[in-house]
Amino acid sequence: MKAPGRSPIEPRTDRARVTAETAFIWLGMAAALWLCWQLANAILLIFAGLVFAAALESAEHGLGRVWKASHPLRLAVVVLVFAALVVGFLAFAGVSLAAQAQELGATLQVQFARLSGFARDYGIDLGPQGDVIGAIKAQLGSQLGRVTALLGSAVGALGSLLLIVTMGVYFAADPRLYERGVEWLTPMAARPGMHATLKAMGAMLRRWVAGRVLTMAIEGAMMFTGLAIVGVPLAGLLALVAGLLAFIPTLGAMIAGALIIAVGFSAGTTEGLWAIGIYLAVQMIEGNVLTPLIEKRAVDLAPAVVLGVQLLFGVLFGILGVALADPIVALAKVALERRGNAVAPAP
Repeated sequence: MKAPGRSPIEPRTDRARVTAETAFIWLGMAAALWLCWQLANAILLIFAGLVFAAALESAEHGLGRVWKASHPLRLAVVVLVFAALVVGFLAFAGVSLAAQAQELGATLQVQFARLSGFARDYGIDLGPQGDVIGAIKAQLGSQLGRVTALLGSAVGALGSLLLIVTMGVYFAADPRLYERGVEWLTPMAARPGMHATLKAMGAMLRRWVAGRVLTMAIEGAMMFTGLAIVGVPLAGLLALVAGLLAFIPTLGAMIAGALIIAVGFSAGTTEGLWAIGIYLAVQMIEGNVLTPLIEKRAVDLAPAVVLGVQLLFGVLFGILGVALADPIVALAKVALERRGNAVAPAP
C-alpha cells in the first residue's frame, strides 16, 4: 500500500513554517490578552490575595526577628492573632459601630437633602429628581457590582473578602511553591533571573504593605484625636472609615473627607469648619510627612506615574483597580529594573 503523501496543511518550506509559528504565537498572545480582559475582576481579586499574603509575610518576618521558630509556626501565630483581633473588635465595638453607622446614614441623608435644596436654590441641576443620594448609590453600586458579581449575591462583598483572605493564607503558607510554578513556565536559561526577580518583587510588596498599614493606622489615630477634641459626632467611626479608606489612594481620601465634613456640619457651623481644618491638616501631614518618610522610602515611585495609573485603573476596573494600582506599579517597576539590569551591556 502506498504511503500517504504530505499533509495539505503542512508547511512546504521553512519560511512558511516559521511564518505559521509566528502567526500562532501572535494569535495566542491576542487570545491571552482578551481572556485577561474578560477575567480582569477575578485576576484583581487574586492579586488582592497576594497583597494580603504579603501583609502576613511582613508580620511573620517581623516576628521572626524576635522568635526563631519555624516559618509555619510563626505564620500560624500571625493568622491566629489577626483572627483574634477581628473577632475581638467585632465583639467589643461591633454593636456600637453598627449603631453609629445607622446614625451616620441618617445624618448623611439629611445633609445631602440640604445640599440638594441649596443647589436648586442657586439653579444647579442635580438631575431630574435632584436625588444626590440615589446618584451616589447608583455609582457605588455599579463599581462594587463589578466585584460582587463574581459571587452573584447580596453577600458578594463578604464572599470576595473571605476569598482574598483564604488565598492570602495559602500564598503565605508556602510562597516557594508558587514561585517554582512561575519558574517552571520560564525557559531554563532565564530561570535564575526569574528567581531573583520574584524575590525582589516579594520584598518590595512586603515593604509597600507594611508602609501602607502604618500610614493607615497613624492617619486614623490623628483623625480620631482631632475630631474627638473639637466635638464632631461619630469621631470613632469616622476615624475608622478614614483609616480604612486610606488604603485606597486619592479616591479614599476624597470619600473620607466628604463624610467627615458632612457629619461635622450636621453638628453646627463651628464643628463643620473644624472638621474641614482637621481633614486638611491630616492630609497635609500624610502627604508631606508620612508618605515621604514611610512609603516613599519603602517604594520610590514617581507621583505622576502613580496618579496616572490610578486614573486608568479606576476607569477600567473601578474602585478595586484604584486600590491595587500602587502595588501593581511597584511590582512592574521592580520587574522592569531587573530586566533592564539583565540586558544592560557590560562596561
